[in-house]
Parts: sequence; C-alpha cells; structure tokens
Amino acid sequence: MSEIIKVLVANRGEIACRILRTLDCMGIAGVVVYHPVDAASPAVKMAAQAVEIHGRSPVAAYLDMENIITACRKTGADAVHPGFGFLAENASFPRRLAEEGIVFIGPLPDTMALMGNKLAARAFCMENGFPVLPCVSEQKTGKAFAAGAREIGVPLLIKAAAGGGGKGMHIVHDLHDFDTAVLLAKAEALRFFGSDAVYAEKYVESPRHIEVQIMADHHGHVLHMGERDCSIQRRFQKIIEESPAPGLTPDLRRQICDTAVDIARKSGYRNAGTVEFILAPDGQFYFLEMNTRLQVEHPVTEMVTGLDLVELQVRAARDESFSLTQENIKPNGHAIELRLYAEDPEKEFIPATGQLLAFHLPQGEGIRVENGFAEGMQVSAAFDPMLAKLIVHDTNREKTIDLALQALKETLVLGVTTNADFLMRILSHPAYGSGRIDTGFIPRYQAELLPPPLTHEQRSLLLAAAAISSREFMDAAFAVPEPHSFFGNWRN
Repeated sequence: MSEIIKVLVANRGEIACRILRTLDCMGIAGVVVYHPVDAASPAVKMAAQAVEIHGRSPVAAYLDMENIITACRKTGADAVHPGFGFLAENASFPRRLAEEGIVFIGPLPDTMALMGNKLAARAFCMENGFPVLPCVSEQKTGKAFAAGAREIGVPLLIKAAAGGGGKGMHIVHDLHDFDTAVLLAKAEALRFFGSDAVYAEKYVESPRHIEVQIMADHHGHVLHMGERDCSIQRRFQKIIEESPAPGLTPDLRRQICDTAVDIARKSGYRNAGTVEFILAPDGQFYFLEMNTRLQVEHPVTEMVTGLDLVELQVRAARDESFSLTQENIKPNGHAIELRLYAEDPEKEFIPATGQLLAFHLPQGEGIRVENGFAEGMQVSAAFDPMLAKLIVHDTNREKTIDLALQALKETLVLGVTTNADFLMRILSHPAYGSGRIDTGFIPRYQAELLPPPLTHEQRSLLLAAAAISSREFMDAAFAVPEPHSFFGNWRN
C-alpha cells in the first residue's frame, strides 16, 4: 500500500478548495500552488502550505510541470491531485511525477494516453464493439481531412482531440465552412490543451448528453455511481447538470451504465473517470469520450449516492481495495448543479470581469456550495469565468428544482454580471420542468430565456434612478453656486 501523508493540489479555485476539504477530513495535509492573481483566494488560505508559481501567463504557470515538481520538493508533498483542467489529463504528468517518486491521484498514464485522447479512445471503443459515431481524424493534408468529412456528411462537429469543456468545438452545417471551423478549433485546442489536433464526427441533432461516473481500484473492482444528464449547455459547455437523468427507462439506464463499466474494465482503468455518451432521440446511445479525471459536476453524484469521490480517489491511489459493491450504490433522491458564471447571457455569454463588491452564496439544508472566490477579489479574464457551483438535493426532481430556484434567489453578486437570472429562467421553463431537455435547449428557447427589451417607460425610470443615485448629477442639480451660496438659505 502506498502511503500518502501530504498532497499537493495542482489546481486553483473551487476544485482546489473542494479537494482540500476531503484531505483535511482524512487527516492528510494539503498544499496548493498559486499564481499571484490567486494570492487572495480561499484555497490559499485553506491550505496548510501554499507555494507561489509563475509563468508567461497565469494559465501557463499552472500548466508548467516543473512548477509542480519544485513545489512538491519545497513542501515535501508525496502525492499530487490534479483536479480538473490544466494537467489533469496530460499523461506525461503522472510519468514525470513517477520519476520523482510522487504518487499521482488519478488514472495510470498508459490508460490516460489511451482514453484521455479522444481519437485513441474512439478507435479503442470501435475495435471492442462499443457504439461510436462516424468520425474522421485530421490527416497530414487538409484535403484528405476534408474528403473524409464530406464522406460522413453534414452536420459535423469539429472537436479538439486532447481536451474537453466545450473548448475547440464547432458545428459545421455547410462544408464551405469546414476549413474555417477547423482553423478556429485548432487555435482554441492549442491554447487550452497544448495540442492543436482535431477531428470531425457526425453531429446528432437534438441529442442528450448522458455521462456515467465510474470508479476503479487496483484490485479489479470497477463500479459505476449512476448517470448524470448534462444536456443544458451553452457554447458546448455545461451549465446545469443533474442526477439521475430524467426520463430514462430502467432498461436504458442499465444499458448505458453497464456499457460505461465495460469500457472502463476493458481499458484497464483505475481511479475516477467519466464515460460520456450521446443519446439520440431514437434511444440509441453512442460513446462520446472518456474524461480521465474528476468532473466539474461530480458533486451531484456525491449528493445522490452519499459517497466522497475524492476520498475514493485517494484510497485507490493508496492501492486500497474498495469495500463497496455495485449493489451498495443506490441513488437517493435527486440533485441538480448550477454553474454560476461571470458572464452576460444577453451578449452571447461574453465573460465579465471586475471586482466582487458583494458576494453572498446561499446556505441551508439540501444546499451545497463549491466556491473559489471571496468578496473583494478581482474576476479576471485569465481563467474560466465560473464563480461557484450551487448544488441542491431533495427527494424528487420537482422539489429539487424548487430548491434550486430558492438558492439562486438567495445568491447576491455585485461588481460583475452573472448568469443567475438566466439559470432561473431555465429552471422555470415548462420544457425543463417536464424533462424535455437536450443540448439544443438554450438555442431553441433563447427568446424565452432572455429578458424582454425595456419599454420606453422602464428605460426612463431607470435613467431617472441612475441620475438620482449619481453624486455628480445631484451636486450639479442642487448645489448653490457662488456668489449666491454666501447669501444663506438660497434655493436653486
């Protein structure tokens, strides 16, 4: 059994805080690295030790493996948890850590290289008879790539081979737009994942995005923790996730979860991972990708199962055998996660920046908050604009939606624009309430999800309120100018 005494969290924000909490409960010292822009973050204050790192940009600092290795040496950390993003799915990272005798809390490097690369994972699934959508990988010449895309036919989805989170993804409805979409996807892929490799797959219209949380130890136990529905997305990035997925028949749920376990077992998977599927309107499902790390939305699974996935990750990394069996894992109630972003839904979700002048997040029974910001901190354009995650849990989906709405009403953010009102309108929409959701939900109902234009009367009232609250305007309007101010009791 590998002994783990001190863990360095090679990440930032809410996921760093979340991992540190579990480490503290397990009696394991937690260390974080931080770029100067994160110096005032809650994660830095929570950690037993914090090491400042640098790079040509804030993101580059967290992507530098040698920064992490040096921090481990300075603090005596004997293990690293990568969180999600940054180095979490880079197979070179655990290999580099192994050279230094540092435990990686995640999958084995060879499995990461296989399943963490979308092209390799797709080829593996096809070879082993798992359902996969038609696709073509980028060839040495653009002509060959385009020819393969024409053979599949539109609509196509261009995707980054080495990443996820909606980055480097573009839909092509007309092959005349193919080359432009590829160039855009490659540029984004290189920026976010360090590799510009892309591929094109058949795009299913109105699909649902269903994923299965799996966990495997080093003793042959591969378990699933149920499924999540992540269909509510904007720009291919999830903003609302829930578990269990609404509307699945017991047989379809069993098929999807069993397929996820079979894929993980066949690949020799260890530790936490997520197998993602596209569910077509006709009920057919297809392997999409495997995320070889902890997911942003893992708390909804924890809420319905009562399990701590980070604790299971650490135990797997210590070579412990799981005492859990599949029969022990049963969902209890319903959970929904809301991603609170600093962005403007009325302006195509453009990220917002500024200082958090007020930052109040909800509390109460059935409400869990994952947060990496504090009041007074600056929200910069350097990172993903997610401010926090609100996770709610109740006995059924209807009550959970009501609790989610209440949590959003109690959320107060001043200083930056957020998507809080937009999330409330989604939750209140009849189609969402009835479970009629797919990845095209937001574009389909966009007119209903955005606030109506202001009337002339509303605009006039807002301008009047802004003028009255302006010190400069009030001084100009009511201050008595010289020489009249010397006469006393003068009214202008």
